[in-house]
Amino acid sequence: MYAQLRETAAELAGILWREHTVYRERGGGVVIRGEHVRRWISLAPTGGKDQALLRAGRILDGGTTAPARTEVVVDLTVPVAELATVCRRMLAEVAAAAEPGPGSGPSRSGRTGKASKPGKAPKPGKAPKARKPPKAGSRHTGAGSWVVLVLVGIAVAAWVYSVFGGPGY
Repeated sequence: MYAQLRETAAELAGILWREHTVYRERGGGVVIRGEHVRRWISLAPTGGKDQALLRAGRILDGGTTAPARTEVVVDLTVPVAELATVCRRMLAEVAAAAEPGPGSGPSRSGRTGKASKPGKAPKPGKAPKARKPPKAGSRHTGAGSWVVLVLVGIAVAAWVYSVFGGPGY
């Protein structure tokens, strides 16, 4: 079964992408990686004769593979061109799921894709304020923290003096 999967994957990879890598995965299947399009396709045995589980997913930053977005069982007796059509459809679904539309991502408050107030239009000509990113060495202790530290220090010093600093120690 592995030889059939490997042969089918090699033909499929040649049809789908100019630049690709074909390798064996742990479970006995074959993976086709298209680094330039940041997608992968996997063909794995299903236990049925001449059938394979076809999965597709994204390649994340750093080269790790994200979990499969789509899966389908395919018949390996069909021509490779038909398998390529199925793969292209699955890759299109992965691409559509990977690129969220405008306003669908989480905002700073954690809410997704919702305007600040329904029915209220933003003021024309006024752009939202851009928040400056913090500088690498800009962390400092605020004045309030210094006051608390000084007061705690005074309290500790008074206790030490009352216990150890009085006459007769």
